[in-house]
Amino acid sequence: MTVFETRLKSWAGAILVLGVLSSSVACTTASAPPPPTQPLIPAAQPIMDDEAATLSAIRFLEDRVKKDPDDFIALNKLAERYLQKLRETGDLSYLDLASRTTQASLKAMPAEQNITGLSLQAQVACATHEFGLAREYAQKLVELEPHKSYPYQILGEALIELGEYDQAGKLFKNLESRNHGVGTFIRMARLAQLNGKPSAAQENLAVALTKALDQIPLSRENIAWCRWQLGEIAFSIGDLGGAEKHYRDALTTFPNYYRALASLGRVLAARGDLTGAITHYEQTVKILPDPTYVAALGDLYKLAGRDKEATAQYELVEKIGHLSAINGAVYNRNLAMFYANHDLKPDEAYAMAIKEFEVRRDIYGADAVAWTALKAGKLVEAQTVIQQALRLGTKDAMLFYHAGMIELAVGNKSAARKYLDDAFKLNPQFDPLQVVVARKALAEAS
Repeated sequence: MTVFETRLKSWAGAILVLGVLSSSVACTTASAPPPPTQPLIPAAQPIMDDEAATLSAIRFLEDRVKKDPDDFIALNKLAERYLQKLRETGDLSYLDLASRTTQASLKAMPAEQNITGLSLQAQVACATHEFGLAREYAQKLVELEPHKSYPYQILGEALIELGEYDQAGKLFKNLESRNHGVGTFIRMARLAQLNGKPSAAQENLAVALTKALDQIPLSRENIAWCRWQLGEIAFSIGDLGGAEKHYRDALTTFPNYYRALASLGRVLAARGDLTGAITHYEQTVKILPDPTYVAALGDLYKLAGRDKEATAQYELVEKIGHLSAINGAVYNRNLAMFYANHDLKPDEAYAMAIKEFEVRRDIYGADAVAWTALKAGKLVEAQTVIQQALRLGTKDAMLFYHAGMIELAVGNKSAARKYLDDAFKLNPQFDPLQVVVARKALAEAS
């Protein structure tokens, strides 16, 4: 009997103990053409918390691999649970655990006989923003399982994040004959949004949500994520009422879901409710001290005249960003943009943005290079690179704002005025701190 067969036989009883636990993995999703009409979005309902079952499964699996470190099936199941907790909490310690566990699995059994381990390795690479590696792993998965959809889905995800949008679009087009699950429509929404088609993105997310609600068992995080993404699209086009509804629906499904809490705080800030916005961001950073949320809370403190508290938050951003190697990989771009937004360490911010853009050439990477180049006094480069960020026609007020500020800096007032007008027309309250700067710039350009 082979090692593989022995492991399978050993797991026959263990699977009965664990039961069937679902896992929604955003990195393994693909695309299909948008549906012809947008379905009604189902009303939000609370979904039972299955955290106790997940933690119980994790403890069971950790005990099993401690007794048998070469049990690659147990290692794979454990890595899946860690990734599930990562999606639910945003806690990067689970990403570190998933990475270590996946490496142990592939050490115990090579990828050719451990397809699940290789798939998990690709998912971890996506989560750590190592999209070049994710592409390599996905290409190997395609070779090993060419007739299944998920390798192409992972590959498509990596291509999008690497800025290879045409290749991703072609790949997704070729997947039309395959299964159109939740992830299919999520990916189509992503591409539509990037290509400046928010209505198509909303249509596909609505379909994704409907399909997610039909799954058994339900994934609370997956459903809340779809509702949160619907809110993000609504906010991006200035629909504050629609955004707030979607965020509150996400919180109905998943109370204290950190993404929706923070985004709801952003809506309240856009409405001028600083007190409510601060409360929501304070709740968020208690759950997850993500640098983006911490910086946003600092900005709100600053607008409220609480300068000492703002400074404390800004100092915390840097500490979190440099806390570990994984933090550095995940938050590198966030930290560069934080520096640029607050006129801090311009040369360091530019260097960080350039380093990431060398391996991840998506439009937001180009935007980071352009924005940090402006702050570092590299005006010609900023003016050139911002056009790469705008190349898809993405409807994002922050992109237009950055383009306007760059054009103003080089003395092109007419172009600056157009971009800044576009930003305000799309979303007049795109950022509580930056809109103050944008208004002054627009007056100067007029």
